[in-house]
Amino acid sequence: MTSTTPAQALAELYAGNRRFVTGVPRHPNQDAGHRAAVADGQHPFAVIVGCSDSRLAAEIIFDRGLGDLFVVRTAGHTVGPEVLGSVEYAITVLGVPLVLVLGHDSCGAVQAAREAVATGTSPAGHLGAVVEAVVPSLRRAARQGIEDVDGIVDIHIGQTVEALLARSAVLAERVSAGRCGVVGMSYRLSAGEVRTVAEVPAGTPTAAVVDRAASMDPPVRGDRG
Repeated sequence: MTSTTPAQALAELYAGNRRFVTGVPRHPNQDAGHRAAVADGQHPFAVIVGCSDSRLAAEIIFDRGLGDLFVVRTAGHTVGPEVLGSVEYAITVLGVPLVLVLGHDSCGAVQAAREAVATGTSPAGHLGAVVEAVVPSLRRAARQGIEDVDGIVDIHIGQTVEALLARSAVLAERVSAGRCGVVGMSYRLSAGEVRTVAEVPAGTPTAAVVDRAASMDPPVRGDRG
């Protein structure tokens, strides 16, 4: 599948998810012939910045195959230099027109951050960095009176969208130029459905992108990205 616009890429993702939900997946681009065809090069139509949760396999829930999606996964879809570099590679070198942040209900990273805030403690090791990255989303949710985990997840997805734009001038410039869009989706584990919870369309003026990104809460211990 060759998508030339962010809208076409987004429509293809929704179409694939509908096939998955209704139990009629096509499993495109998963045969031996396509495996050989993409061996010499890749042309994905979307970047997925997703949570590492084992139930959130992008190629399955969007009914896609080899070479279709450029997937970057971290716990709680947290954003650091390696994630930003991967996204920038996809949009500049591979020409991908859509960046999708993919979260899900009952997110363990959000639950861990809530527990850390409630107890005043932080997990040992590098897991503490994941919690720190999620805490600003808890703050924003609290200001809006949102207390349930899934409502906080939606806030956190939007926060990740803004983090990508705030920390990557390359991405912000391509969005402003109309060459790329950024969308945040939440996935329902039991139903298998995705829904859009945040969106910065291609062609959004640079000033609007900057203003949106400036609304972010800072990370707990400085900018990790």
